This record gives sequence, structure tokens and C-alpha cells, in this order.
Amino acid sequence: MTSYQFPLSSKPEELLELAIKFGATSAEVYQSRSLSRPVFFEANRLKQIETSQAEGTVLRVWRNGCPGLTVAYGSFEPKAMVERALALSYLNPPEIVELAEESEPKFPNLGSSVPLELLVDWGKEAITIIRDTYPEVLCNGDWECDTETTRLINTKGLDCHYTDTTLSCYLSAEWVRGEDFLSVSDGQTKRDCLQPEKLAQQIIQRLDWASENVTLPSRRAPILFTSKAADMLWGTVQAALNGKRVLEKASPWASRIGKPVINTQLTVYQDPLAGPYSCPFDDEGTPTQRRVFIENGILHNFYSDRATGRSLGTGSTGNGFRPSLSSYPTPGLFNFLIEPGTIPLEALITQLDSGLIVDQILGSSSGISGDFSINIDLGYCVKNGKVTGRIKDTMVAGNVYTALKQLVALGNDADWNGSCYTPSLIVEGLSVTSKANNGN
Repeated sequence: MTSYQFPLSSKPEELLELAIKFGATSAEVYQSRSLSRPVFFEANRLKQIETSQAEGTVLRVWRNGCPGLTVAYGSFEPKAMVERALALSYLNPPEIVELAEESEPKFPNLGSSVPLELLVDWGKEAITIIRDTYPEVLCNGDWECDTETTRLINTKGLDCHYTDTTLSCYLSAEWVRGEDFLSVSDGQTKRDCLQPEKLAQQIIQRLDWASENVTLPSRRAPILFTSKAADMLWGTVQAALNGKRVLEKASPWASRIGKPVINTQLTVYQDPLAGPYSCPFDDEGTPTQRRVFIENGILHNFYSDRATGRSLGTGSTGNGFRPSLSSYPTPGLFNFLIEPGTIPLEALITQLDSGLIVDQILGSSSGISGDFSINIDLGYCVKNGKVTGRIKDTMVAGNVYTALKQLVALGNDADWNGSCYTPSLIVEGLSVTSKANNGN
């Protein structure tokens, strides 16, 4: 298996030359080119195979310090693009221009492509394993190979690029039992090889746990968030570590460097070499770096782009990323890792005399306040260390910062949920409300 790499275009250099010729004092070009090959399954059968290619080019210029930005998708006319960017610069106030210095680093390609036939085989294998145990379920999903080449050049001589190939899959099993509908889903993101058997067994485990519906008393209870659901908690932590939020005094941790902020069992960091979301440089051309944000509960660092790092006096941490092609770089994360513990998921469950497992949720992260109230899409009741069945019409409410201080145990089953690598964990201090027990 080999990586596909797009041939580098000469148009970015042409854009820089024209920008300077027409009056810009500085300029940069960011270009992203992608090839996607998804395979779709519906109702247990192969439905569709697609191939799509996309390209986006961003030109950012400064005319006497005044910025202008324009974006083109697909093919474009360089002169028209330069003229649009310069015209916008007349509408903006001047700013400090910070561009990465002259450099032509060589980065290896990341990941390997696989043939479409293998994606199809993986999808069929996973569905067969699930339906051998649960023949009545309907499986839907997609298996995909994505290749993206990112390039950034500027008028200070920077020219850096790399090609990134990722494999991903998402699979759901739908089970209709009379008037009861159950949907269990899971996925994977890898560099070189997906694991259909592991994915299928994870879904079968959840179907086993959900074989019966049970009720759960409305009360405070210890809650086990699986690695798939724990990402909800970490979204708040990511927001609190954002250097821009620190500058705005919006982060509750703005003045907590060197002090405890969460449980001592927790260490949180980023690593440019780790997993399918590894990344050699950010969207400003700054090399990414391994950075420990919280170690054993103690806050050590925030993350920032160039402008934010200058204001904080820390410099860029290699975390200047564009939320979209039409956006300016802002502090962002390429990956976010929570150091796992030593306890298997099965052993975590046995620690619960009476509690709740949260596996799938409806809604998103609580934001920087930490307060949340979420509906449980898929959860399970635990009594005397054993799963007794699936719970329905149940909500969990509380505060993320409080919950992460009241961590009970940390699992060894860390996995990627998006770009967050997190294990399962048990926390206390959250309220559980069940509609069945409120008479609603």
C-alpha cells in the first residue's frame, strides 16, 4: 500500500509574484488538495462507491500592514484573485505582519492508501460478524480513504508541504423490537489499516448490554463515560486551554498556571507524531510541538497562534489553524490526548455498585462554562458491578470542571473520538434524571 501525492502546482508562486508586483508588501498562499474515496453500505448491502476531488487556495496579502484575504475553489485566475485580495486590504486597519521565516523542510508522507476493494471487504466483514450474532439488525455505514496535500508558501521564503492519508469508517446497527428502536454506532480512524472485527465486536457488546430495557432512579450517581462519550467532557477543557480565551479572561484557568485544576490522575497533552491526526506544521507555517497542558492535574501550558502568543508573551505554540479556508488562523488543536489509566473497561464496570454507563449522547460539548445537561442516546444501568440493561428517556446534568475534579477511576481503553484520544472514566457529582421516574 502506498500514498498518493498530488503534484505541486506552480500557481501559488505565481500568486506571490503578482501580489508583490501589484502593491502588496507581504503575502502567503495556503493550498489544500484532497481526494476522497468513500464506500457506502445501507441495510446490510453495498449501496454506492464514490470518488471526489477538491481543491482550495487561500491568498492572504498585506498592503502597508493592512490585510486582505480571498479564497478560490478549484481552478482560478491568479490576477483576479490578487486584485480581490488587495481591494479588501483597503477596508481593513493595519496589523502586525507575522510570517514564518525562510525554510523548505522535508516532511514524510503520512499514512497509506488502500484499494476500494479492500474498503468493500472490510465493510462486508464487519456487517457479517454483527449479523451472525444479531441477524435481525440492519447495518448502515461508510468506509473511506482520504488523501490531502497541504502546502503553505510566503514571501519570506517559506515553502512547506506534506501529504496526509487517513482511513476511517462509521458503522451503525439498527434494531427494531416492536415499538422499541435501538441504534448502536461506532467508528474508527487510522493511518494504515482499519479493524472491522474489533469494530463489530464493540457494537455486539453494546447490543448485548441493551438486550433489555430497565429504569434508573433519578438521583446523583457515579457515571462511567465510555471512550466514545468522554469526548463531551474534554471539549470544555480544550476551550479553557485556548490562549485566546485566556487573553479575553473568559477561561476560568487564566491565572491558574502551576496550580491544580483537575484530578491528579489526569495528564493532558498534544503530540504532533501521535495517531491519525499527527501534523508537522500549523496553518501559519510554525512547526507543531509536543506540549503537556496539564500534568497530574497541574496546569502547565495554554496553546496559541502567532498573534495570541505575542500578546501572552509566550510565542506561538504551533497551534494556529484556520476553522475554514475563508478564516484567518486562530488558536486550535490538531490532536488532544488524555493519558490512559491501567484499568480495563470490564473492571471499571465492576467498580460500580449502582451507576450508569453513558455511551452515546445527544447534543454537544458544554462550552467554556462547563455547565451541561445532555440527553443520553445510549446508556446502561449497572447494579452490583454488572450491566442490567439499557436505560431510556434519561438526562445527565452537572459541571465538567467539578466532574473532572471528582474522577473516580481511569480506564486503559483510550481510543480516538475525532481528534481526541481519551479512555473511559468514572466521575461523581453529576445528576441523573429519568422521565420514567418523574411521571412524565
